[in-house]
Amino acid sequence: MANILKRFGDIMSANINALLDRAEDPEKMIDEYLRDIESDLGKVKAETAAVMASETKAKRELEECAQDIAKMQRYAEKAVAAGNDEDARRFLEKKAQLVKQQESLGQAYDAAAANAARMREMHDKLVKDLESLRAKRDAIKAKVAVAKTQEKMNKITSGAVGAGEAMTAFERMEEKADRMLDEASAMASLNETGDSIEDLAAKYDTGESSAVDDELAALKAKMGM
Repeated sequence: MANILKRFGDIMSANINALLDRAEDPEKMIDEYLRDIESDLGKVKAETAAVMASETKAKRELEECAQDIAKMQRYAEKAVAAGNDEDARRFLEKKAQLVKQQESLGQAYDAAAANAARMREMHDKLVKDLESLRAKRDAIKAKVAVAKTQEKMNKITSGAVGAGEAMTAFERMEEKADRMLDEASAMASLNETGDSIEDLAAKYDTGESSAVDDELAALKAKMGM
């Protein structure tokens, strides 16, 4: 019983918070604590029931003794009434023995009652502590669930950031391609500076044909055509 109480004390102490902080899986750890406590509580229940049974037995024996004392008193009175003093003396002697026994039984009952009260108080406290730990377990599980959800959100957010960086990289590549195309177009425009020297010479080589065309136009004008 002492070991059980010590384990309860250790589990319910503030040290459990430090243990949970260091635990890789707080949910698993607190579930193990709960299983241990529930097992220990079962032992405490059995011990408490045994002590309470002893109290009940002691009380019954005390009450039976009191009844026997009253019975011996009645028999003694009847014997005296019947004129049998010897019988009355024997009943009174038995009564005296029972009175002494009653004193011992009373002490035994008081001790049993005190033990039962302490065990019941201990049992009730352990039940309360267990409920407290269950509530703490539920709170821890809720926090772990929130933490896991946050981790998933962080991964999703991280992925979104990565996609954004990739998009930015593609945009930079597109800008570079546009710049290269613009530079190539500008270079082509610069290369188209006018007619070549050969094209320019060919224009002057066609001077005779131009004179004939002029004369033909003058003739048509003279003829009214």
